[in-house]
Amino acid sequence: MERKTGTVVRGIRCPIIKQGDDLEKIVTSSVLAAAESEGFSLRDRDVVAITESIVARAQGNYASVNDIAEDVRNKFKADTIGVIFPILSRNRFAILLRGIAKGCKKVVLMLSYPSDEVGNALLTYDQLDEKGIDPYVDVLSLETYRELFGYAKHEFTGVDYIQYYQDLIEDCGAECQIVFANRPQAILRYTKSVLTCDIHTRKRTKRLLTAAGAETVLGLDDILNSPVNGSGYNENYGLLGSNKATEDKVKLFPRDAQGLVETIQDQLFEATGKHVEVMVYGDGAFKDPQGKIWELADPVVSPFHTAGLVGTPNELKLKYLADDKFGSLTGEALREAIKNSIKEKDANLKGQMSTEGTTPRQLTDLLGSLCDLTSGSGDKGTPIVLVQGYFDNYTND
Repeated sequence: MERKTGTVVRGIRCPIIKQGDDLEKIVTSSVLAAAESEGFSLRDRDVVAITESIVARAQGNYASVNDIAEDVRNKFKADTIGVIFPILSRNRFAILLRGIAKGCKKVVLMLSYPSDEVGNALLTYDQLDEKGIDPYVDVLSLETYRELFGYAKHEFTGVDYIQYYQDLIEDCGAECQIVFANRPQAILRYTKSVLTCDIHTRKRTKRLLTAAGAETVLGLDDILNSPVNGSGYNENYGLLGSNKATEDKVKLFPRDAQGLVETIQDQLFEATGKHVEVMVYGDGAFKDPQGKIWELADPVVSPFHTAGLVGTPNELKLKYLADDKFGSLTGEALREAIKNSIKEKDANLKGQMSTEGTTPRQLTDLLGSLCDLTSGSGDKGTPIVLVQGYFDNYTND
């Protein structure tokens, strides 16, 4: 019988993961139990995706505010640190800022405007236009900012992040000065020691600061990139990708999990005879048109995945085939013509008109976004996601 469904995505429930748990066994058994309970079977090239959160929790990859403070003190050896381009997030950045503030005497906090790197807005461009402010040129003090724009709370969280970050720094015993600018070099008016907190533009920011005469330039990826007093760490990303765990502890991005995904792949093959792909994923990579928030606050979508997930889609655009190439056909003739085109398509369609409008992104980014929306970030209780039929096309029955 001809199959009537394409891609199917299932959130898979599993036990609450704690440090030291055998995650390979838990993931494998949870997927197999779900298949038995719900009456479906695994197929070749299904994808099992695991949230980075439970991987890091099982690893015990945590660090405290005091660990962060000590690393900041040791690496900067400066009383005043410029902290630039942080995202506006209680979950992602507030705990990190506490550690940074405890590691120095004064923080000059430089916020990008009208929004942070991932789209959390302080202002709108319309407000800037109304006041005659050029965000690419103008550097605003906190006093000038408040005089021009007053006090505003985030649309979704209800938090005034400017006041929240100022209070947090001062509560940690450090002096706080806040400025608003988008050129990284602007911070050098205040200090030559700079911690840049941007995620995806960090390499450029470091380069610009170094060229402009900064004495010490580090990023969040340089803090806790090795253990401090036995803490967790991430050698590649440091504090990037971390999340709040408790009021004085963060969970870091997972490390050393390539063996995990490959072992789960092997265990599922032994249990089912099917070659399943496996990946660890964090934030998806998509933008909210209402709040303008770009979701990707992790340094990458998928830090670990099996080899079959490397690459980009190689797909034909069905709308183009139906409307243009086979515009004169209908019914079964059209169906067969499209099927034949898919079967005969080149192994690499890059640059061909028939692919125009398909999504030119990495497979792991596409799948990670799909899985992130499925698992959510709240109380769904499905940190494992099974994707079936993702690599199928119109010819697969």
